[in-house]
Amino acid sequence: MRPIAIILISLLLFTLNAAGQNDQEAIKILDKFADNALKAPSVSMKFKLITTNQTDNSNDTLEGSVILSKDKYKLDLPDNTIWFNGETSWSYLYAEKEVTITKADKKDNTFQSRPSMIFSMYKKGYKSRLIEEKSDSYIIDLYPEDIKSELLRVRLSIGKSLFNLISLEYKRRDGVINTLHVNEYDLKVKPEADTFIFQSGKFKDAEVIDMR
Repeated sequence: MRPIAIILISLLLFTLNAAGQNDQEAIKILDKFADNALKAPSVSMKFKLITTNQTDNSNDTLEGSVILSKDKYKLDLPDNTIWFNGETSWSYLYAEKEVTITKADKKDNTFQSRPSMIFSMYKKGYKSRLIEEKSDSYIIDLYPEDIKSELLRVRLSIGKSLFNLISLEYKRRDGVINTLHVNEYDLKVKPEADTFIFQSGKFKDAEVIDMR
């Protein structure tokens, strides 16, 4: 998997599983946000990801989309698409015309093998604080309880009326800040059965690297 895909999955993991243990108002908002996602047939987002390195003042930007449904997801990035149907993962690189197939480890409780765990774990490991209540959104900061974590802070902006994700800022100790701006957030999409499966017929020239 390309590094940018790993970064994005990490961001989504913090977005959906992070909640605090101090600020009760923040917890109520995050609980409502997660509850809405759990009840929906899927969570679908179109986004812009900005990576800023404060050390060398560099910036990188990419756009993409993701759809998540229980233990299945499809992540679309400019140079890479990943499908996961709950058992098998296909990662396709467009420039190389190459698809890598891997099997999920049933004992693995990370996002890559069991995406639904992000909902059941969302109250562990973080302290929360409601920083600001705007006319249309809430700003919530999350802090890791592990003082050795590379993460300093996660800042979420959640819409007031729909409890949708507006943006997410992920600040690390090494001076790197990843900011996810959500352009579209949809809980109504009912994905087709083949949404989370690599369709070999559409990629007939793909070189297959089967690591199952």
